[in-house]
Amino acid sequence: MSNVKIEASWKKALANEFDQPYFQKLTSFLKAEKAKGKVIYPPGSLIFNAFDRTPFDEVKVVILGQDPYHNPGEAMGLSFSVPKGVRVPPSLKNIYKELYSDLKISPPQHGDLSEWSAQGVFLLNAMLTVEHKKAGSHQKSGWQEFTAAVIKKLSDERDGLVFMLWGNFAKSKGDLIDKTKHLVLEAAHPSPLARGAYFDSKHFSKANEYFKKNGQKPIDWQLS
Repeated sequence: MSNVKIEASWKKALANEFDQPYFQKLTSFLKAEKAKGKVIYPPGSLIFNAFDRTPFDEVKVVILGQDPYHNPGEAMGLSFSVPKGVRVPPSLKNIYKELYSDLKISPPQHGDLSEWSAQGVFLLNAMLTVEHKKAGSHQKSGWQEFTAAVIKKLSDERDGLVFMLWGNFAKSKGDLIDKTKHLVLEAAHPSPLARGAYFDSKHFSKANEYFKKNGQKPIDWQLS
């Protein structure tokens, strides 16, 4: 466990997970894939970026993605986010359209969502790694068990969080969440493949209304 480089509060919260057999297998799997010369995204230093940027006790919103972008330079360890200077992916463009429709927030000229992370928006992918050009390639590697434990830990030990589950894959994780103490918002996936079914979900304003009602500071969804 001591060799897992992850933010201290998460390391403490997830201590039991790092000692589980599935996590040992996952670590071995990733080492073996790299030994074969396979290109894995994101870079090793960014695999736990979502955790490093949003400590356990600071999480307010969870936006669950599926797996990292699988093209060079895109994945940065935050669901739906890409570094500045990288083309904004279609799903994120649709998230920006919904943000404008919901809160009249104009889209930025980049796809970096780090500012959301700093406010407690936990941008979690169900799988934290992926092979170059092979979407879903690490789906059975053990990451799903790990991130399921993450979601359950947040549900059990925190109160008043907002979970945004976009698409059937994310919705399937809803059973891990205690809906009596958290707000769970569901919508279609923002991918263009959903043919616009994601639009008009108003999750951004609903989250902020929930926080205001509970005496918490709302999220400033405007990106600089």
